[in-house]
This record gives sequence, C-alpha cells and structure tokens, in this order.
Amino acid sequence: MIWTIILAAGESKRMGEPKMLLPFGGKTIIEAVAESVVSSEANGFLIVLGAEREKIKEKIKDYGIRSVFNPDFQSGMLSSVKCGFKAVPEGTRAVLVVLGDQPRISSGIINQLIEAYKKTGKGIVLPVFERERGHPVIIDMKYKEEVENLRPDIGLRGTVYSHPEDILEVEVDTPAVIQDIDYESDYERELKNEEPESKKD
Repeated sequence: MIWTIILAAGESKRMGEPKMLLPFGGKTIIEAVAESVVSSEANGFLIVLGAEREKIKEKIKDYGIRSVFNPDFQSGMLSSVKCGFKAVPEGTRAVLVVLGDQPRISSGIINQLIEAYKKTGKGIVLPVFERERGHPVIIDMKYKEEVENLRPDIGLRGTVYSHPEDILEVEVDTPAVIQDIDYESDYERELKNEEPESKKD
C-alpha cells in the first residue's frame, strides 16, 4: 500500500500570499496537485496542513483526501514530512512525498515512480530531469524511524544521501519535477505552462 503525503502547511512568506490558493488552470494550485494525486495509482491520500488550513481544506473537500494538522508547521517542511509519516495507516509500504506547490506534477509522473518502486524494490525512488533530482519522492517505510529522527538542518535529503545504494533515479522528460513556487516569478512561469504534463501527452 502506497500513500501520498501532500505537503501544504507552509506560510508562503516569500510569495507574500497563500500560494496554495492562487488560481491555476481554472482551479487553485492545491486543487491541481490534489487532482493529479487522486488520479494516480497510489492507494491512499493525505495532506499535511498548517497555515490557511481551513481555506485549503475547503478547496479539496471533494477529493477524498484525509487531512492532518501539523502544529509545528512554522518550523519548516521537515516537520510536515514527519507529521505525515506518523499519520499514514499501519500496513503502509511506502509514502510518496508530494510538494503542494508543484501544480504541473501529473498523475503520469506519479505512476512512473510507483511502477519503478514496485518493479525494483529500491527504498528511495525519485525523478531526475537533466541530471537534477526533484520531487515527488517515494520513501519506503523501512526508513520511517530514520525520517522521524532527522534534524531540521539536514532535512529529508539526509535520508536520501545516507543510502545511495538504495536509490533509484527515474529519468523524466519534464522540468516540472525540479520546479516549485516560492516567488511571484515562479508563479508566472507556471502560469505560462498551466496545462499539467499528463494532458500534453
């Protein structure tokens, strides 16, 4: 059983307004992400919320995504990753960590990663575009304790870097996996490419 964890708890300080609620493709950014996630071959769906949690919950109420509140969301992304790992049900085999501000990540990309994980048995599966690693990332639950003990200054990449022999890099043909939205210029770039990559195939 593979559960997706959408990270959507941030304060959007660099953007200056809640980026998950910005318009994108006739919806909002978080709805675009939710749509791709629930259309994928993952078995369960979880979103970690913090800032603007009620507004975000309202936007995704029809997607069948379980939500969990991270009371420590102001301390950064790693706290939300840990919160998500703790919240997935027993029996979960792996989690797929999805950034809530990557609206062009398609269900096709997610399925490509899931298929690679199932076929190879590697514990960490991540997409690569032109030799640069991106998101989403699949992490086997055998690393649960390690993730929950990571220090904020190291972050999730600490687990990745610690196990090079257990990493599978999946080549993808879209820069969407290495692009998220932090600043207004990032948002403008995404708007120019509004259509999710899956719909361009």
